[in-house]
Amino acid sequence: MTETVLETCASHSGFMKRGRRLEYFTIGWNLFEACVAASSGLAAGSISLIGFGMDSLIESLSGITLIWRLREHPDNNTREKRALRLVGISFLVLAIYVGGGSGKVLFKREPPDTSLVGICLAIASLLVMPVLARAKRRVAVKIDSRALHADSRQSDLCAYLSLILLVGLSLNASMGWWWADPVVGLLMVPLMVKEGIAAIRGAKCGCGS
Repeated sequence: MTETVLETCASHSGFMKRGRRLEYFTIGWNLFEACVAASSGLAAGSISLIGFGMDSLIESLSGITLIWRLREHPDNNTREKRALRLVGISFLVLAIYVGGGSGKVLFKREPPDTSLVGICLAIASLLVMPVLARAKRRVAVKIDSRALHADSRQSDLCAYLSLILLVGLSLNASMGWWWADPVVGLLMVPLMVKEGIAAIRGAKCGCGS
């Protein structure tokens, strides 16, 4: 019986370490994305690229929150609730930024320049983020962490934003449809709000998703 308990504890500790490694990767990747997206977005005048950079920065902060949560600690239930709340707030902050920025571009009719760097970044993120999200969800199930699961949804959202960014930048580059950039950004705002509210309310970990 004692050996079984020790094995369970060792297994749980191993998954906690794996979760922290995933979050360290998340922070590093998203800081890279934030720098590239912000600089190329400012150069091209693209609100979707700048918003994508802001999303990456928020994801980095979310990753730092999750590393704090994934440290072995006797008060982990309290840490879980606080981490979940912070992840939810980060969703809402992102929704406000993307919604406001997209509305401003549409109102002022500010067409962005073509950004090949942004297109390449969107493709790279579209390949990396779904894999990272699935890995986080597997660990979240093993350690029963709603906060890590919510963070995995943020990685999913980053993948969706990457696809939207790719579509918007590509339509602008190939067809001159400048409005595609902000419109597709506005379409993501309801999803951001929904995920944020669910995380703040402490929605249960969707182990099957």
